[in-house]
Amino acid sequence: MNSFLAKAIQVQGLNTIEAQLESNAVVSFKNDGEHHYSIKEIKPESQKPALFDKEIIISLSDSDHDVTQIQNSFLSIVLTANLQFDNKFEQFDDSYKDGVVLFVGLKSGSNIIRENTIYHRGRTIDGSLQSDATTESFIYNTIKPKSEKNNRKHIHSLYENIHKFDTSACGTYITMREIEEAIGQQTNVPYLIPVRFRISVPLDDLLIFSAFTDYLNGMFGDLKIKFKINPNAFVFAQVNPTVSLAKYYTMNKDE
Repeated sequence: MNSFLAKAIQVQGLNTIEAQLESNAVVSFKNDGEHHYSIKEIKPESQKPALFDKEIIISLSDSDHDVTQIQNSFLSIVLTANLQFDNKFEQFDDSYKDGVVLFVGLKSGSNIIRENTIYHRGRTIDGSLQSDATTESFIYNTIKPKSEKNNRKHIHSLYENIHKFDTSACGTYITMREIEEAIGQQTNVPYLIPVRFRISVPLDDLLIFSAFTDYLNGMFGDLKIKFKINPNAFVFAQVNPTVSLAKYYTMNKDE
């Protein structure tokens, strides 16, 4: 082969930068009608509502689905609890009661699980019994990057997000006015305030499922979790009064 022809073939084999980048680009997947997904809510097998000392059993897989995406699955729990106070805050200035706010909730939704066991086809998975799941969850979530804790609704309560009234906070907000109205006529200490809020527990926030992705229901069979609620996992904090008061007066400036 003469040198001219060899050079011509080499040039023909080269490509422009734009064409090379285009050939290496990741093209988004287009559903051709053969691929689909569906979302299904699975109710607990145990009695509802369940007290904190009662076991809750729920299936994590479903025979109607070929695959369960463990990494995208979560437990949704509605908590009803009584907060206890030993003070009526009667000396609190009335003009600040609507703007001073307390946050009550959890650092992470998975902290609510006190102990858990995983069952596969009706049999306990060896090594799956965790009698101190709250501590395990706290340690595991401590090493998680902050980027995974932001913008996930009702899952993680980052301190800075609580002061922003962010929806990612895993808990509820109570004003001093609401506390006063709830305990004003009570005479027995501790004074009780009922609260109700929703938390979410991503399955991959539990250490045993941290490496799970797709679970093939038909191949592997039924998968269940049994757990108990930890009533001692709650935390509280006062929202930055500068922020909460400013928010209150901004929302009610016309009144």
